Formats: sequence, structure tokens, C-alpha cells
Amino acid sequence: MLSDLTVRTIGLVVLGGFLGGMASGAAGFAYGVVATSIWLHAISPLHAALLVVTGGMINQGALVWVTRRSIEFGRLWPFLVGGLFGVPLGVLLILETKPRAIQIALAVFMILYGIYAFFAPKLPHVSWGGRLADAAVGFFGGLFGGVAGLSGIFPAIWTQIRGWPKEAARAVYQPFILFAHVVTMLSIGAVALDWEGAVLFLIAIPAVLLGSWVGWKIFGLLSEQRFRQMLSVLLIGSGLMLIF
Repeated sequence: MLSDLTVRTIGLVVLGGFLGGMASGAAGFAYGVVATSIWLHAISPLHAALLVVTGGMINQGALVWVTRRSIEFGRLWPFLVGGLFGVPLGVLLILETKPRAIQIALAVFMILYGIYAFFAPKLPHVSWGGRLADAAVGFFGGLFGGVAGLSGIFPAIWTQIRGWPKEAARAVYQPFILFAHVVTMLSIGAVALDWEGAVLFLIAIPAVLLGSWVGWKIFGLLSEQRFRQMLSVLLIGSGLMLIF
């Protein structure tokens, strides 16, 4: 109810939106898990999911526009096809099952990979699989996007071990995250969108956009190595947030 919108609630919604937007602006993903780690202390899980999806659409839409000249559709489309099948399955899992075990397994993987990628002098380079492998990564990205709002995790890792430069990597997983959010919105929007959800959205969005702008400025200062290390830290932090 709107009467539940206390100063504390509004403050936490703004803080979560800003920090989530900053993470996404700097790394291209992690908006949802950073923001919800704060939002869930103030609003319902359903409204938090709504803000992840709607805020993510605007956040990623703005970032995709900024990086639009780097987008190569020939490289992107296999991820989109895979995600088109993965997202509805993920939404079905969260509606019909208890996804906590899936979330914890994903979190453990994120932490272990993040630690490895941070300390490894050089990541393994994967050149096999072609578009079929890219589509499979898109499927799992969509699946975990539906289950935990983390559609960008697998594409972000995959583009790293593909050896793509940071601009090319973001030009793949940012449009993919935007696409996954749109598909998820079509699945849950009718359930979660009410007056309170609409007001929370209007409160959060300015903070999300400001955070995205700050994060984008940080991204411009990073070398390839520092960008990889930042992704690793965000993976570790996101995994810990999912568990605790």
C-alpha cells in the first residue's frame, strides 16, 4: 500500500537504484543483484522484481544507446535466440518451484569463477562452438535471468573467455540483458504492476539513471585488465549477496 512508503523506504529505494545503476554503468551488468540486496530490506520481493525489470530496461536501454556503434548484430543474434527460450523457462521455474537451491548454486559458481578470474594472469581463450555455443550461453543467461534476475552473468563471463575487447563484450551482453528484461516484463508485469509498483518505479528511476552515468564515467577510465578485475569483484560480490 502507498501508506507503507515511509522516508526509510524511499531512501532505500533511491540508494539501491543508484548503486545498482552505478554497477551496471561501470560493468554492464549486476544492476539487479546489487539493487535488490538493498530493496528487499524495504519492499516486497514482487515489487523488487518489478523494479529490476523495469529499471533494467531503462538502464540498459540508455547504456545500449551509448554503445550502439559497437553493436554487431551478427555477433549478438545467437544470444538473443537462446535467451528467447531461456527466459520463459526461468520465469516458469520461479513460479512453479523453489528456486533457492538454483540461486545458491549459481552464487557459488560466480564466487569461484570471480576469484579465479581476478587472480589468473590470463584467462583461457575459447574459440570453439561458434554461434551454437553462443546461443547456449544465451539460453542459460535467459534461464538465470528468469530465476534470479541475472541474465548478464553467463554472457559476461563467456565474452571474457572469448577474448573480446571490453567494448565488444558490452555490445553483446548489454543488449542481451535489455532483451531478457523485455521478455521477463511480458511474463510478470501483469502480476507485479500496481499503484505502489508504479510509484516505486518513479522514485527509483532518477537514481538508477544517475548511478548509470557515474558508472559509465568509471568505465571510461578502466584498462582492459582493470575492467576484467572489476567484473571479477562484481561477480564475487553478487554471489555473496545472493547467498546472504
